[in-house]
Amino acid sequence: MPYDLVCLGNPLLDLQLDVDQEILTKYDLKDNDAILAEEKHLPIFDEIINNPKLILVAGGAAQNTARGAQYILPPNSVCYFGAVGDDIYKQKLVEANAQYGLTTKYMIDEHETGKCAALIYKHNRSLVTDLGAANHFKPSHFDIPENWEIVQNAKVFYIGGFHLTVSPEAIIKLGKHAAETNKPFALNLSAPFIPQFFKEPLAQSIPYADYIIGNESEAAAFAEANGLEATDVETVGKYIAKLPKVNTTTPRVVILTQGTEETVAVSYNKDSDSYDVKKFPVVLLESSKIADTNGAGDAFAAGFIASVVQGKTLAEGINVGQWAAQISLQEVGPSFPFPKQTYA
Repeated sequence: MPYDLVCLGNPLLDLQLDVDQEILTKYDLKDNDAILAEEKHLPIFDEIINNPKLILVAGGAAQNTARGAQYILPPNSVCYFGAVGDDIYKQKLVEANAQYGLTTKYMIDEHETGKCAALIYKHNRSLVTDLGAANHFKPSHFDIPENWEIVQNAKVFYIGGFHLTVSPEAIIKLGKHAAETNKPFALNLSAPFIPQFFKEPLAQSIPYADYIIGNESEAAAFAEANGLEATDVETVGKYIAKLPKVNTTTPRVVILTQGTEETVAVSYNKDSDSYDVKKFPVVLLESSKIADTNGAGDAFAAGFIASVVQGKTLAEGINVGQWAAQISLQEVGPSFPFPKQTYA
């Protein structure tokens, strides 16, 4: 069966819990940040696993986006790739994705399925990830004929930036195919540590990207890592938009969100050596309606990339992205409401 959208990322089971400042301080964690667990962070999983208020949610940024895109698109539109263990956690992921109709083509690894502590404090979230099996995805998984046929039949590709820590080769494999076949290829910066500590694999992947999605924190980290004096989203967007691009038939579009502040989209016209900067105000949601912020950025990406699949304009795509983020903010975890809502 052909799938219009193929997504690649790190499938994780989110262990979501409302916490106080004490636990964030104890493990040296920041609000609205995402990190890979170091040895000092690992005890946090044992600390929260038996908490009666713990909520288990199917996670992993790109998987959240894939699930959200399938929520918006017609049935059987999205296929997601990543690596998991053959365990109960994988089964929970499969069950959660089945509710949305998301097809998964997991690579089964000997390691345990990855997990993420999603700690919520006053509407802010801090993510601590132990990648587990997700860290062992191999590009050879795409060499399986059935899987490569899915890639060949896809119309759009979406890559979670967290996968740059796992298999840049797999990202480039998909990027080359997308460029050769003139298919849109989107890459999410995903977290500040990606441009900070995975600068090289990010630089190798950007040339294949028709769309780069990120937020103001990731833009600032990118600016610092690349020696830019200014860290505002417009300046960073212009810098990224102008970077070399393999598929020159269309300009790269850089989309940077800023929470409740306006979303900025930047593209570069090589012929006129000029930039096109568009700004989109955010319709604010009453704070009393916000369940938590975990997955809001993934939901925005879901709405936008679904719009790319549907051939919508940039402005429409941003609007759908903001709508998807808004309805997700009212749910627990990176999820969407049922009965299903549709963008109007």
